[in-house]
Amino acid sequence: MSPEKPAPFPRTYWTANVTELFERGAYYSMASFMVIYLGELGMGDYWPSTLNALLWGLIYFLPILSGTIADQVGFKRSLILAFVLLGAGYLCMGSPVWLGGAELVPSVAREVTAGTPVFGMVLAGIVLIGVGGSFVKPCISGTVQKTAGLRATLAFAIFYMVINIGSLFGRGAGYVARTNFGLSAIFVVAMACAFVALLTVILLYAEPDRGRAAPPANVQRRSVGRVLLDMVLVLRNGRFALLLLVLSGFNFLYSQVYNVLPLYLKRVVETNPAVDLYTMANPIVIVFFQLLITRVFGKMRPIRSMIVGTVIISLSMVVNVVPIFMAGGVRTPLWDLLPVGSMVVILTVAMIAFGELFTSARTYEYIGALAPKGQEGLFLGYANLPIAIGALVGGPVGAYVFNEIMAKDAVKLDSGLLELVPANAATGWLILMFVGLASVVSMMLYNRWIQNHPAEPVAK
Repeated sequence: MSPEKPAPFPRTYWTANVTELFERGAYYSMASFMVIYLGELGMGDYWPSTLNALLWGLIYFLPILSGTIADQVGFKRSLILAFVLLGAGYLCMGSPVWLGGAELVPSVAREVTAGTPVFGMVLAGIVLIGVGGSFVKPCISGTVQKTAGLRATLAFAIFYMVINIGSLFGRGAGYVARTNFGLSAIFVVAMACAFVALLTVILLYAEPDRGRAAPPANVQRRSVGRVLLDMVLVLRNGRFALLLLVLSGFNFLYSQVYNVLPLYLKRVVETNPAVDLYTMANPIVIVFFQLLITRVFGKMRPIRSMIVGTVIISLSMVVNVVPIFMAGGVRTPLWDLLPVGSMVVILTVAMIAFGELFTSARTYEYIGALAPKGQEGLFLGYANLPIAIGALVGGPVGAYVFNEIMAKDAVKLDSGLLELVPANAATGWLILMFVGLASVVSMMLYNRWIQNHPAEPVAK
């Protein structure tokens, strides 16, 4: 007798994937140009990266709270609220140009020339995008989990593929919009994607728990107060708090894809770099190599896989030293296609994606294994905190590395680009590499330490 054919995924599963595709399209249509856009608005050397860091920090920290709220009010209502906030946030980001009369300058200056109204609208946009985006992640991943049935592996494989398709779509649509209508048009693309996602939720999305039996009476949903108390309890666990700091090193370097690399391209290599196209190397690598890496290296111990990934991302920084000392420098055309500096940045982004393939998923496995027995779910709920920490630190520190180390004593050319002192530029990239290698050493030391100090239950 032939085995029973598995039931197809329900409509809500596919609706959630379509929603995620457009949400990712919205975000990545503007993410690669955030620091450049804020710099062209006149926010100087440090505010663009600092505000970009705040955005990433909100998106990866707030799901701890927003996920709890979504469980209480329902995923559909939460997603509707999320996309209303996202649409308003993208509107705020573009409004200094569209409504406030601000003009984007082609060459990013060190001085702050933007006024208080511009800062106010941008800050409002970042808060709205951060809060709205924090609802999407737990709602969509929760829907996938609840509708996957017995095929969770396949369900999440499709889901992660959709994320990367959305990333490619957003970057491509953003490129078309900004090259035809100006840089602020990337927020039009983001608003349009958020609107399509909102319509999808309103018209097609159904609560994944609808029609199922109610949970037992003795199962209580966590309140926001309970979440805050749990956060205190988890972070009082010294082993776990230290692990968060150790893992933030990888995410510090990852955040430079959206901080140092755009600044370097815009201010040193090209006057009008296609950062959105260059950073497509990240989702392309993940789409084409995720299955291969999983098959070949899936049995590698989590800590070893995380170390390999962090070594790769460390080396991705130092490869940018090579064109600095080439004849003609970083702006030398390579094969009449792109400046060699831009080609190496694309290589950097691709290497970072390989590092992500070795590190990201295995981090959850490692945290789950370290968590006290019976509290694995609680600790995994805080697994995104290293991303928030890495982003919050990576923005301003990345700006410092570029402005005060790489660009030290640089000469401004007639084109507006900076001619860097080779030794200073190389020092900046080497510092970023050593941050990653220090993270590798700290992972090894931490893993050895926890093996010699068995976990103790979290106090209740």
